[in-house]
Amino acid sequence: MATMCRPVAGGHVLRNVGRVSTVDAVIAELRTALTQGVWQVGDRIPAEVELARQLGVSRAPVREALRALVHVGVLEARQGDGTYVRTTADPMPMLDQMGRASARDAFEVQLAYDVQAARFAAERRTDQDLARLREMLQRRDEAVGAQEFADEDARFHLGVVEASHNPLLIECYRYFGHRLRDALYRLRMDRQVPESGPDPHHALVAAIAAGDPEGAALAARKAIEPSLNALNSLLPPRTR
Repeated sequence: MATMCRPVAGGHVLRNVGRVSTVDAVIAELRTALTQGVWQVGDRIPAEVELARQLGVSRAPVREALRALVHVGVLEARQGDGTYVRTTADPMPMLDQMGRASARDAFEVQLAYDVQAARFAAERRTDQDLARLREMLQRRDEAVGAQEFADEDARFHLGVVEASHNPLLIECYRYFGHRLRDALYRLRMDRQVPESGPDPHHALVAAIAAGDPEGAALAARKAIEPSLNALNSLLPPRTR
């Protein structure tokens, strides 16, 4: 019979990671608990609500972290019974693989959106659009840290889409935007995946300013393809 979750010294299993924690921070704490032997194979870990209390976060990031660890086979969710430890091996290699795979999906979608949006923006942008793009590009250039860069890059690309003046395209891109920010954040932490750098982004704004749809589309492609090509080289090919 599986054992219950084990108490540890002081009654605390996990470190409080604060209200601004991300799913990655929750995974890191669960990973530490597993690799340091807080829970053993066969143990039932605390319930979602208790983990959220110990970590000082809402239940949403805990739920996503548990799903990720179940998906890679570290934990096992038993309907109506709880979540159990299947292995205490370090889950990060498999999680890195998963992160790259989902990032590839995000970059493929971004490539499809951005290239066409760039064409429309070059044809339809207003002077106000252009001023906003230049401001957002400067903030992107000046961003420090992975999270700030991901936020500013995502805002810049959304700004290009907004300059297309296609309401449906803009709404779809806004829905997709949080996935893109997450992918960009992960990639900034992954040295095997390069970021295209400022040049194609500056070329994109210049082409939009010049009213050059094909130049804008080409620059948008060059802004995305280096990361996408690197991900394709690191991951198995798509099935046919």
